[in-house]
Amino acid sequence: MAGASGFLGTRLGDRLAEAGHEITRLVRRPARTADESPWRPSQGQIDPAVVAAADVVINMAGANIGTHRWTAHYRGVLRSSRVDTTATLADAIKQLPPADRPGTMVQASGISAYGDTGDRPTTEAGPAGQTFLADLCRVWEAAARPAEDAGTRVLLLRTAPLIDATGGLLKPLLIPFRLGLGAKLGSGRQWMAWMAPADWLGAVEFLLDREDVAGPVNMTGPASCTNAEFTRALARALHRPAMLTVPGVALDVALGGLAEELRVSVRAVPAVLEKAGFHWSYPDIDAAVRVAVDTSP
Repeated sequence: MAGASGFLGTRLGDRLAEAGHEITRLVRRPARTADESPWRPSQGQIDPAVVAAADVVINMAGANIGTHRWTAHYRGVLRSSRVDTTATLADAIKQLPPADRPGTMVQASGISAYGDTGDRPTTEAGPAGQTFLADLCRVWEAAARPAEDAGTRVLLLRTAPLIDATGGLLKPLLIPFRLGLGAKLGSGRQWMAWMAPADWLGAVEFLLDREDVAGPVNMTGPASCTNAEFTRALARALHRPAMLTVPGVALDVALGGLAEELRVSVRAVPAVLEKAGFHWSYPDIDAAVRVAVDTSP
């Protein structure tokens, strides 16, 4: 597993370990424990024996999208931190003898792959978007193609923002909402894809067991909501008002390029999960927000 120390990777690693799986964590420093293996993805370096020993390769690596202003330099970091890691893993799989190749590669991606969908519901078959993040997802996913060409099943997890109090979408919003300063972003009419962390973890385990599923998978709740609906749901869960609006110019000043992405509308439909029979524990935004608030620090 690459990205095992990140927000999603840590949780997924713990979940899989509890289920009895043995995990080798790829690290960019000398190994300190027996379950670690050093690699240098920026230089395409990885121990091929580690890849050959794996049944599944999981890549959750990538610099955080929401913690920095999108300067030209940081846009490059966002790209290289994803493409380099993915290409190194996919190329390592392709270079192995067919009998030694892992059966599955689980590759992180983002629901931003569709860009601005407007009010149009979009499944995994939807067209690619034109935004910076959509282009980032395109090259990110393309870097996994050598593994697919080599016969390994590749799952492209197009993950929506997670409704979680310790990270993801919710964490930076809890303090202002608890102070009664909750606000919709811009018009509030833009659609938001989202997912509860427990459902995301459950969906990954579900997909690992479904060898008939491959390619893009929208990792979202079964029903998108508008930003205004999300704002009201969070206000209800915290028993606070949310009557304010963050104007577009304020978003631009505070967030730089990320502001553009927060204003786009992403009405994603998890058609692959639905067809495969996945069951969501938190199927609506109110349920997801309530459990996140109830378990917040």
